[in-house]
Amino acid sequence: MNILERANKPTPKFFRKLRNIGLTVAAIGTTIIASPVALPAILVKIAGYLTVAGTVMSGVSQVTVKRDTN
Repeated sequence: MNILERANKPTPKFFRKLRNIGLTVAAIGTTIIASPVALPAILVKIAGYLTVAGTVMSGVSQVTVKRDTN
């Protein structure tokens, strides 16, 4: 099964929730990075990590499919 087939198959309920949490974390990180206000460097660095972690979590969760037990 290739990646496109996996992405189009139904995602289990737990991984749908995890995907949505990942999207939220990535959005929060991106918002902090794109903030027009000058923020401390450590906060921007943490926001970068949040963005990467949320993106990876969402991507992995999206291509997780339920295994056939036949």
